[in-house]
Amino acid sequence: MMPRKTTPILGLLEYANIQLARTDKSATKELKAGICCMIEHVLMNSGNYEGFCFKDNSDSDTGTLGYFTRSYFYSNNMRKEASKNKE
Repeated sequence: MMPRKTTPILGLLEYANIQLARTDKSATKELKAGICCMIEHVLMNSGNYEGFCFKDNSDSDTGTLGYFTRSYFYSNNMRKEASKNKE
């Protein structure tokens, strides 16, 4: 049996938001779509989903690179955890 490792959801959300904001040539629509799928699953299953916003509303047609260039919101619990981490 493999040892079990966990990662804090807050750190995962922050990492996902950084990756989704990338604009380099490796930050493809497919990469960002996968990140969106993963982080939405984690946030919903943990009761931390609070929605998202597009980085550019004028470039957010469904299925485009702009559609997946977004930022997910922190839940109230995650905001509390983030503020504790900054103290």
